[in-house]
Amino acid sequence: MKSLLVIVLSLCLAGVALAETTVNYGWEDGGTVLDIYPDADSILAANVATWTPAPVFEGNFSLMLEDNAESGTPQAFIAYLWFLAEGDEVTAGFYRFDETPDSAPSVRIWGHWNNLLPDDPTGYDGSAGGNDDYGPGTGWDYTEHTWTVPAGMTGLVVEARTYSSDGDIVHLDNLYVSVPDHVYVQIPGCSPVAAEHGTWSSLKNLYR
Repeated sequence: MKSLLVIVLSLCLAGVALAETTVNYGWEDGGTVLDIYPDADSILAANVATWTPAPVFEGNFSLMLEDNAESGTPQAFIAYLWFLAEGDEVTAGFYRFDETPDSAPSVRIWGHWNNLLPDDPTGYDGSAGGNDDYGPGTGWDYTEHTWTVPAGMTGLVVEARTYSSDGDIVHLDNLYVSVPDHVYVQIPGCSPVAAEHGTWSSLKNLYR
């Protein structure tokens, strides 16, 4: 059983929270998003490469988000955290790209609480807020937000919210998530693995 866990961990490390873990994800594996709100047609999410060409902050790929909603602020779900406890602090951020200062397209980091079920990013239990900064619109910049978990909340979905006209495009790269050791993290392209924390603790130093 231990050898199987080693194999799964090496293939899918980013999907599991280890002690005081920081998760870094650059869309290099072909992943896109976990879900889209209000429906799948609201945002076209695609994994794009430098040679297409597309703006990429680091590596060879980035996430393209094309706003296809007629109105509102559609949301791409890019991380889901659960087993949160009151008082936990969670920080998430990403690099974003647009070249339109003071106008659309723009994208913000935001979040909502989700106590539906573990490993299910589709639930909604109220807005968690986020960073009000729309960015300078001069190319790549980094945006980040820290959430403190209130009483009664056990799950958080990290969103990229687009503020655009139909057909406008933004890009994301280098997602960063920092969580306490008891929190599980799901990111695009990699599903988390449920295991006792003692098992992960015995293996974590092999994969830092």
